[in-house]
Amino acid sequence: MLDTANLTGLNQEEVIAARTKAGWNELPAAKPVGPIRVFLRQFSSFLVIILIVAAVVALALGEVVDAIAIGLVIVLNALLGFVQEWRAETALSALKKLLDPLAMVLRDGKEQQIPAREIVPGDILVLAAGAKVAADARLLQSVDLSVDESVLTGESVPVSKDSDADTVLAGTSVVAGRAEAQVVATGTATAFGKVADLTVSVGLKVTNLQSKLGQLARQLGIAALLIATAVVGLGIAVGRDALEMVMTGLSLSVAMVPEGLPAVVTITLALGATAMVRQKALARRLQAVETLGAASVICSDKTGTLTENKMTATAIWTIDRQYEVTGTGYDPAGHIAADGQRLLAKDDAVLAQLLQVGLYCSHARLDQQGNSWVLVGAPTEGALVTLAYKGWCELPENRNLIAEVPFSSSRKRMSVLYEHNGQATVLTKGAPEQVLEISTKVMTQTGPIEITTETRSQIEEAYAALASRGLRVIAVASRAVADQTIVEDQMVFLGLIGLIDPPRAEVKAAIKGAKSAGIRVIMITGDSPITAAAIADQLALEVTHKVTGAELKELDDIELTALLRKNVLFARTQPEQKMRIVAALQADGQIVAMTGDGVNDAPALKKADIGVSMGVRGTDVARDASDLVLLDDNFATIVRAIAEGRRQFANVRKFVRYLLSSNAGEVVALVVNIAIGGPLIFLATQILWMNLITDGVTAVALGLEKAEPDQMRQPPRAKQSSILGIGGVGLIVLFGIYTGLASLWIFFQLLEQGEMLARTTAFTAMVIFEKMSVFAFRSLTLPVWRIGCFSNPFLLGALCLMIGAQLLAVYWPPLQTMLHTVPIGPDQWVMIALFALPLIIVPEVVKTVRCYRAA
Repeated sequence: MLDTANLTGLNQEEVIAARTKAGWNELPAAKPVGPIRVFLRQFSSFLVIILIVAAVVALALGEVVDAIAIGLVIVLNALLGFVQEWRAETALSALKKLLDPLAMVLRDGKEQQIPAREIVPGDILVLAAGAKVAADARLLQSVDLSVDESVLTGESVPVSKDSDADTVLAGTSVVAGRAEAQVVATGTATAFGKVADLTVSVGLKVTNLQSKLGQLARQLGIAALLIATAVVGLGIAVGRDALEMVMTGLSLSVAMVPEGLPAVVTITLALGATAMVRQKALARRLQAVETLGAASVICSDKTGTLTENKMTATAIWTIDRQYEVTGTGYDPAGHIAADGQRLLAKDDAVLAQLLQVGLYCSHARLDQQGNSWVLVGAPTEGALVTLAYKGWCELPENRNLIAEVPFSSSRKRMSVLYEHNGQATVLTKGAPEQVLEISTKVMTQTGPIEITTETRSQIEEAYAALASRGLRVIAVASRAVADQTIVEDQMVFLGLIGLIDPPRAEVKAAIKGAKSAGIRVIMITGDSPITAAAIADQLALEVTHKVTGAELKELDDIELTALLRKNVLFARTQPEQKMRIVAALQADGQIVAMTGDGVNDAPALKKADIGVSMGVRGTDVARDASDLVLLDDNFATIVRAIAEGRRQFANVRKFVRYLLSSNAGEVVALVVNIAIGGPLIFLATQILWMNLITDGVTAVALGLEKAEPDQMRQPPRAKQSSILGIGGVGLIVLFGIYTGLASLWIFFQLLEQGEMLARTTAFTAMVIFEKMSVFAFRSLTLPVWRIGCFSNPFLLGALCLMIGAQLLAVYWPPLQTMLHTVPIGPDQWVMIALFALPLIIVPEVVKTVRCYRAA
């Protein structure tokens, strides 16, 4: 209950009583994610669980070397994932800027600064320009108070507060004026806190890549279990030794499961995330960038995301001349032009008077800090002061303001009495209707003339035309007075000034890039539909339907889904409506990215498949709800992240197919060998060597492939598209059959010379086959000569390194002992080389023919 009788503030006893009832003025802190939890969640992948089971089985069977090798892979994978994710968590904690730590209150009749969290209901806040409101409060008294509520509503224009019934909300900022307000809600009871609670209500999400890899892992695990069990049963049924068959089954299951896949995926995503940090984007989860690469729709907030969140004068209208203004924000680097000619205040008498009103009928000022300009005051007034600077308006040392009639919501105008060279002048600015109401003349290039019905119509038509462009229109007028009193009557109407929060310079190109990649951009804002449509037009964002929050409430889910398939823009939306839009898109099979910086964006950021927040001006609630944080608040970084995400998924698809084709060859060789009753062609340690060492390093290098030339001209992949697909399975089968049978043929050809020599040669042949087949997977559609033979030096280095490692495995005694190998001679190497050549030549010929046919 508001206590208007107590205007001296609370005493200490009242503060304690209020805090006992309401608690601290803070949002419930999310349970911190400790390093142990981050580390343990690296073991949640189904593939990792399969590896753990395989290690336990190997240990139980006495295969200590196998168990240690698998365990090392598990730990390596966990450490890589932990390092990247913990780095992201700690980097994010450095961005915490939710509320100013101190607030000015009135207690025991004295003004005092206290930590914002100590505020309680009943406290009296003392507000001034630049202060951030620390709790919801009702005004007791105010003077020319204006509050920026964009963080909560998305509204780009500050809201005037001049009634005792008005409230100011936690998280908003005072841009002009001063006030005293009594706190009515703190912490989670504030409007700010309720939106934060809405964000918390959204559950954890699983990324598209996590879903597909989990599905693949389950399929591989089930297949490995079934095939290994069948082979063991078959072997025992035909009279093979039971222990031998159990070891064979273990070898077969190890061969089927790509042990190196979790580590390769983690390393690839970690390298991609590191690359994005260099481009000013911080991925809070490794899969975040890849998910953005799959996005088919970007839902974007307008204020502060697509726009600069800085009001800028862009157009001036007078009765006989129109002017265009260049430059954005509060930097005076820009100019005023009419008819293609730059103009200064001294060149145009009407322009000079108009700029004078904007400069002096104001409480704003510009401060230069290094190479940048900072506004102190209300954004609208700051835009008018910047406009005066651009026109080189005369700037006297003293403002010479004698009196003022402040702006109010009922009058919708402000007037000051200004004296210069002994002449007093009333300067007025405000809403066009209110300024025109007190004007009897209009200024022309030849002097003032009476306002007639015709000239009034001209002014009203000009106002309507500027407003239809989404501009906020300010009218200015002046009048010389003799007795130094403000008389708002018989004013001379000078003109109209159109202002807007302009688009960020890089956004138009970014939207064009997204469109060329087949990605739709939907604007969802709390601002007016007219302003939103104007910004969309400037960004070349096609819009055929404008829907307000009130209209959205009337739509059922089917109607909303149908509307979302059109070029639609949403304005005057509430946080829960943004969530509903995201959910409707997801239900329609879209992968949704949501960008934003305000508290009002946070629920939708968390609901979206990938939430992208702004790191510099974004609220802490928005950053905590997001998956990707733009450290430079640059919308264009999103398109670069999309390209990086597409490259990552393409490379994941490449090395998954590569690893499985390698494993398929091992499985074919083992199964056929068992079926025909031959000795064991590969030992478990040899299979682990191939899968973990030689294949793993090569796959990591394959994951560093550069983006293919047409990557950003392709539509987003379908949400249901798998990592493998029918084509991928066919490719794996073909490579598996060839490499498996070739190894088996070599094995039986040399068996007469000794089982150890035959096994070593077949083992080496499989390693070489797998290294040579990697060239076929550098691109799944383009031949090597199209993507560049030497464009991935890491892969060439990895091939040399792994072939060198295999030489050591064959000729170095310690590895000979561990892997049970013997030296092989030149004849065996020639045999291996002859079978390896088709793996390089045939895929390149096929892809080259396809390229020429497509052309």
